[in-house]
Amino acid sequence: MYNAAVWLSKVEKDTGKEIAVDWKPFSLAQVNSDKDSDVKLWELPDVIAGTDKTFLAHMSGLAAKRQGEAAFKSFFMTLLRARHEDKKDLLDPAVMEEAAIAAGLDMARFREDQADPDLLKDIGESHTIAVEEHGAFGVPTFVFGEGKAAFLKMFIPPDEQATEIYETMTKAMSQFDHVGEFKRPQPPWPHGVI
Repeated sequence: MYNAAVWLSKVEKDTGKEIAVDWKPFSLAQVNSDKDSDVKLWELPDVIAGTDKTFLAHMSGLAAKRQGEAAFKSFFMTLLRARHEDKKDLLDPAVMEEAAIAAGLDMARFREDQADPDLLKDIGESHTIAVEEHGAFGVPTFVFGEGKAAFLKMFIPPDEQATEIYETMTKAMSQFDHVGEFKRPQPPWPHGVI
């Protein structure tokens, strides 16, 4: 998700155009839980009580989204950098507070919204739709206006390639119905890429 978000921000900077992305919660914890179980992690008592912080980042993101798209985007990028660049723990409420402050959110509203138990229902619904309607199994999974979906595993491209990759990949993912999977063998990929 981090690589895709940074990549898309490079494309926006290069083209001067905003890319409309409606980032939605998807639970890797749920996907990686016992596949034979009907347990929904967002319905567990400790999660509902707030003692299990599995969905803290998701709830915080949805709370930020209630303050508008610009607020969410700032919070989202701040949080992704905290996790992937600064190696901060997304289960730590202090990390959410720091990201919300850095993003300029209304902190009283953020804290109130972050504690709203309805957010767990929103997370569950978003995850279920992603899996059942779009076949999602990982992040990022892009869903296009026509309902076509594609998972994209990538590294952050160099600035001079970001826009060309965006144009090529979004066209391939959204328009070519007969392409189901495109994968490089590992190894040798990503040798020489990173």
